Amino acid sequence: MLGRTVSLVEHMDLLALADFNLVARHGGFGKAARAAGRPKATLSRRVAELEAALDLRLFERGGRQSKLTEEGRALFERTAALLSELDETAAAIASGGGTVRGRLRVSAPLLFSQTAMGRLAAEFALRHPEVRLEVTTDDRAVDMIEEGYDLVIRVNPAPDESLVGRAFLRDRLVVVASPALARSGRDGIVPVVVRGSGDPKGVWDVATPDGRVPIAIEPVLRLSSLIMVRDAVRAGVGAARLPISLVAGDLDSGRLVRWGDVEGSEIALWALYPSRRLLSARVSAFLDLLKQAFPKGAPDELAAYVMS
Repeated sequence: MLGRTVSLVEHMDLLALADFNLVARHGGFGKAARAAGRPKATLSRRVAELEAALDLRLFERGGRQSKLTEEGRALFERTAALLSELDETAAAIASGGGTVRGRLRVSAPLLFSQTAMGRLAAEFALRHPEVRLEVTTDDRAVDMIEEGYDLVIRVNPAPDESLVGRAFLRDRLVVVASPALARSGRDGIVPVVVRGSGDPKGVWDVATPDGRVPIAIEPVLRLSSLIMVRDAVRAGVGAARLPISLVAGDLDSGRLVRWGDVEGSEIALWALYPSRRLLSARVSAFLDLLKQAFPKGAPDELAAYVMS
């Protein structure tokens, strides 16, 4: 196996490998040619030469579409970051190593984007004006390699062997309501506001200083964002389970009251990036910004950041 690996490396043309990555990243020869302003035939020839050198088929070609083979996908996943690092290293050497530059694509969940990402992005842009920062909002687990992200922020992510990272913020859910809303409710049932269309359990177990208290609930509003849920709770229509960082100011002012905590609702925000030995200078700079903004990673830090 070692001999096979060495043989592949010896026969790998770096320029052809870069062209292969260009085609793989854009999802086809035509799209790659238009994006790079290069002839489609040249890209096709270079990739064919790489396939011949490696004795591997990297694309399945059919009609107007080209699809990565299993071997092609594996090569793309393992070389895309390496080529990017080589470009960054060359740029850093050329500029004396003092400037972070290039493109940085970040995916972040909706609530964090709405409450903090705009300001974070602005601070990053002011610090690193030669970086083209792009932030998109998505609550799904995006495919970093397939969709071309350099860093993703996820809430309580599932283990992923292809990614590494760190938890930079922690939060928890609390049950809150307007001071005018009675805990007992009509016929002992409390009206609540929930996120999404799923049917929540008919009883919420709320942890209070006096112990666990069951609250019978009935959803009266279903909304698609937690910002909307919070605003509806402020209006007094019902209780809700919300991150404490989102309602800390309302609790301090008395606009909302805290009925208790949601047990087992700990939330961790992770910054994740492809596992590799050399970390992009742009990703490192963004991680440094997160660390400076939230040095302890506590909910009150996010609340203070949002309100400042």
